[in-house]
Amino acid sequence: MVECDLSDPRLELVTFTSVRMTPDLRNAHIYYSSLTSGDREGPQRALVQASGWLRRELGRRLKLRYVPALRFEFDDSFERAARISSLLRDEPDED
Repeated sequence: MVECDLSDPRLELVTFTSVRMTPDLRNAHIYYSSLTSGDREGPQRALVQASGWLRRELGRRLKLRYVPALRFEFDDSFERAARISSLLRDEPDED
């Protein structure tokens, strides 16, 4: 849905990693990562700007009483995993 219908270039390298819903299904915390190094603000702004359209599409496609409010949060787990891997790879040998 997003990759086909949103043509914002700031979202070309964005991947949604997970969604967490509140128990009452009124809020969705959407976690995303981006392959653009160092630029977290561009994708965040683009997602916030597109949130109205996204909510409208969700309301049309899902059978929920309420369409959840969307909260976008950057998922830095890939960056942390790469850093840990790098630290482990560069660990000095103990002789």
